[in-house]
Amino acid sequence: MRTAMLRSIQSSLKNTSSSTLLRRSYSSESAPERKVVILGAAGGIGQPLSLLMKLNPLVSSLSLYDIAGTPGVSADVSHINTRSEVVGYMGDENLGKALEGADVVIIPAGVPRKPGMTRDDLFNINAGIVKGLCTAIAKYCPHALVNMISNPVNSTVPIASEVFKKAGTYDEKKLFGVTTLDVVRAKTFYAGKAKVPVSGVNVPVVGGHAGVTILPLFSQATPQANNLSDEEIVSLTKRTQDGGTEVVEAKAGKGSATLSMAYAGAIFADACLKGLNGVPDVVECSFVQSNVTDLPFFASKVRLGKNGVEEVLGLGSLSDYEKQGLEALLPELKSSIEKGIKFANQS
Repeated sequence: MRTAMLRSIQSSLKNTSSSTLLRRSYSSESAPERKVVILGAAGGIGQPLSLLMKLNPLVSSLSLYDIAGTPGVSADVSHINTRSEVVGYMGDENLGKALEGADVVIIPAGVPRKPGMTRDDLFNINAGIVKGLCTAIAKYCPHALVNMISNPVNSTVPIASEVFKKAGTYDEKKLFGVTTLDVVRAKTFYAGKAKVPVSGVNVPVVGGHAGVTILPLFSQATPQANNLSDEEIVSLTKRTQDGGTEVVEAKAGKGSATLSMAYAGAIFADACLKGLNGVPDVVECSFVQSNVTDLPFFASKVRLGKNGVEEVLGLGSLSDYEKQGLEALLPELKSSIEKGIKFANQS
């Protein structure tokens, strides 16, 4: 039973992220050697994310880092009988060792959101953590793909870009804000309302990764459900935007969206690894440097490949409601981006 469960989870990681990822996968025997690093591996997101990446057959080396607690997490995860070798690192002095040779670096480090706390409240703490970690990435693995989970993503991705620019290592094709949880929620909520199997659903989500900056494009959802009213689309949009708050309140002060975020982070990292390995037509939504709008960063569908971002895809046709949502989100997203850039350049 345990073997069957493991195979089921691995199959999910390989196939669930979107219909565009239902394609030939590499077996562990033929897959290239790939090192994945998780910064913040002992945290609420980091622990389940470490588990999910250990189950991914595309990972040959899994490096787990945190300021405390990593030896226990790495010992626990290392007992799982899958391909990757696991090493845990703890403390600032071992950060370089953790990062050396990385192909993909995933950053869930930082403090979680608590009841009554906005993503903006997280800024001063998490911005400093991200700045320090990105300084180390620039030094020890400047060519790695960087998957930013630490909130507020609308600001931490611009912080990372500025740190890399100062170090002379910035490659806009290799820096991603992970917005996959917005897509996961949009798919789940849409499938429930439209009464269609969630496994076949795809919903692009564009904009940013906080509140009104999250814009699910239900007009482009597949399969298209013509039975949904305008009021239901508004309700689905609002629920997708407030998904994080829904979980924070449900946990009553004892956590935020850690399990679903770990799942989303694992899905996006899997897509990055497939792109690096040459799997064709890997498309996911992500917050990246972009010309889709006048803003320097924007989330939209992105084609992934051997260099990271191969192509930033356009928005496509929007409904009138989505056009209004796009106009409404731009000022707030602009402010968040500028806040991150300003923080990165203060010192």
